[in-house]
Amino acid sequence: MSHASVPEESPPQLRRATRGARPRSIQITVTRPLLFGFALVLGGLGAFVLGVAASSVATILIYIAIAIFVALGLDPVIRWLEAHRVSRARGLLIVSGGFLVFLAVVIGLILPPALVQLGEFARSIPAAIADFRTSEAYTAFEAQVGDVLGTALDQIAAFFADPGNLLAVGGGVLAVGFGVGNAVSGVIIVVVLTLYFLASLSSIKSAFYSLAPARDRARLRSLTEQITDSVGGYLIGMVVLAACNAVFATLLHLILGLPAPAFMGLAAFLITLIPLIGPVTYWIFASVVALFTDPLLALIFSVLYLIYMQFEAYLLTPRIMNRAIAVPGSLVIIGALVGGALLGLLGALVSIPITAAILLVITQVHIPRQNAKV
Repeated sequence: MSHASVPEESPPQLRRATRGARPRSIQITVTRPLLFGFALVLGGLGAFVLGVAASSVATILIYIAIAIFVALGLDPVIRWLEAHRVSRARGLLIVSGGFLVFLAVVIGLILPPALVQLGEFARSIPAAIADFRTSEAYTAFEAQVGDVLGTALDQIAAFFADPGNLLAVGGGVLAVGFGVGNAVSGVIIVVVLTLYFLASLSSIKSAFYSLAPARDRARLRSLTEQITDSVGGYLIGMVVLAACNAVFATLLHLILGLPAPAFMGLAAFLITLIPLIGPVTYWIFASVVALFTDPLLALIFSVLYLIYMQFEAYLLTPRIMNRAIAVPGSLVIIGALVGGALLGLLGALVSIPITAAILLVITQVHIPRQNAKV
C-alpha cells in the first residue's frame, strides 16, 4: 500500500489532516494524436449538426413552449371547476370552448379594425407633424433647445410618407418575420397543441414523475405541483391584468377622441403582459402617440393612465397575483430584458415563471442540501 493513501483504520486526526490537502493535478497523455484529433473533429461536427438541427426546429420548439404555458395557465380553471363538482371532461370542454371563442373574437372582431386604424393613423402622421410644427409649444421648445426636435420630426414624417413603409406598418403587422400564412398555421398548431397538453397534462406529469427514483418521487411531485400552480396562477393573473389595461386604454381613447382606439387597446394588452415594465412602456408609447393629436389630450391621457397604474399596482395586482411565487423586482426586470432579447414578447412573458421556478428549486432543493453540510 502506498504511503500517500489513508487507510480506513487510520485515526480521525490523520484523515482530517489529509482531507484538506490539495488534490494532485490530472495530466492527460495523448498516445495516439491522430485518433484523438479525429475524435475531436467528429465531436465538433456532431455539435455543429445538433446546433443546425436545433435552429431548424426552433419555430416548432417555440410553438410547443407557447402551448405548454397556455395549457398551464388554463389548467387551474379546470381544477377550479372540478372543485365545484364539474367533471374534468366537462371542465376541459368548457375551458377549451371558451379559449377558442376568445381567439375567434380577437382574430375576427378586434384584429381587423386594429390594423385598419393603424394604417389610417400612420398615414395621418405627416400632416399631424406639420400642424405640430406650427404650434406655439413647438416654437417655444425650438427656441430653448434648437432644431433637434425638428430634425427628428422630419425623419419621422419622411418614414411615414414612404408608401412602402406604410404598407409594412398598416398591412404587415401579422407578417412580422414569417408572413400571414405561416402566422395562421402557427396559431392553429399552438391551439391544437394546447388542447392536447390540456387534456393529457395529468398523464404527462405522471410519466415525468416515473423517471425519478421511487424514493424521490414524492418530493418531485410536490415541487412540480408548486411550480405548475405558480406558473398557472401567474399566467392567469397577467392575462387578467393585461385585459384590464386594454379595456381601460380603449375606453380612454374613445372618451378623449384619440386615434386608433382598437389598435391601442390591442397594443395595451400585448405590452402590459410584460410585468413591471410593460405598463410603463405602454404609458410612454400611448402618451407619445396622443401627442401627435393634441398636447392637451396627451397630458390628460398621461395623467389618467398614471392614476390607473397606481390603482393596478396597489389594489389589483396584490389581489390577482396572490397565488404566484413572489419574485424580487430586480430579477423580474432582468428576466424580462433577457427573455425579450432572446424571444421577444414571448420570452419576456415566460421569463418570469421560469425565474420563479428556478427560485423555488433553489430554496427547496439546493439551500436545504447546503444547510445539511456541516
